[in-house]
Amino acid sequence: MSGAGIDDVTVTRNSAPARTRVGIGRRTLRTDRWWLQPLLTTLGLAAFVGYATVRSFMRTGYYDAENNYLTPFYSPCLSDSCVPGSAHFGTPIGELPAFIPLAFLSLPFLLGFRLTCYYYRKAYYRSIWFSPPACAVTEPHAKYTGETRLPLIVQNAHRYFFYVAFVIALINTWDAIVAFGGERGIGFGLGNLILVINVVLLWAYTVSCHSCRHVTGGRLKHFSANPVRYWIWTQVSRLNVRHMQFAWITLGTLALTDLYVWLVSTGTITDLRFIN
Repeated sequence: MSGAGIDDVTVTRNSAPARTRVGIGRRTLRTDRWWLQPLLTTLGLAAFVGYATVRSFMRTGYYDAENNYLTPFYSPCLSDSCVPGSAHFGTPIGELPAFIPLAFLSLPFLLGFRLTCYYYRKAYYRSIWFSPPACAVTEPHAKYTGETRLPLIVQNAHRYFFYVAFVIALINTWDAIVAFGGERGIGFGLGNLILVINVVLLWAYTVSCHSCRHVTGGRLKHFSANPVRYWIWTQVSRLNVRHMQFAWITLGTLALTDLYVWLVSTGTITDLRFIN
């Protein structure tokens, strides 16, 4: 094998597994713009996290009473601090101080579900943690401990976050259903369409999760003896191959849904009504 720069690669071979990363004599052997994808991933995730954080603490423009639109960033709203009508499941919790988001029961679990998602692990491991940033690119880490120590050991809780995310998806579905009945009665507007599309895509992202695939078909020795679970597992597997796309799409639809409810509830724009 021949090629420019091949002598710059240093690889240690031992009979026992190496305790350190494979060494590269130069910062990178790549000649393409390998840094572009990690950069775009970091910018995309940072933009969503920044927007979602600001909106979660604003406590304004999250509910439109006329059309019964509630943004997902404030669902479920269970506190006496919630504006009238936005608490679709009652207010069993008293007033909350301003530094606690009104959806404090759901946001931490949704964040945990996203952070521990197999696709997002890949995304921020490469783009933020630089482990590895790309093939044939030197890493800043001398050794790799995987998900056996803090903080990355928390990734193993993904299956439990999935169960909570499934319940929250049910809550978001209910929010989308009750939005068809506002102060003017039963109706249908652009906001309803946005809420429905958002919740459908959230379901696609949630059930395409690897944990859902394990729940539906894991630990089965014979698929032939469990035809129903096998069929469900097959459908989940088909969605699973598009898990990355759903991960990014739902970030966009969540922000778009929240923005639309914000603009309508503050009177900045008027909801386009198709019926009533």
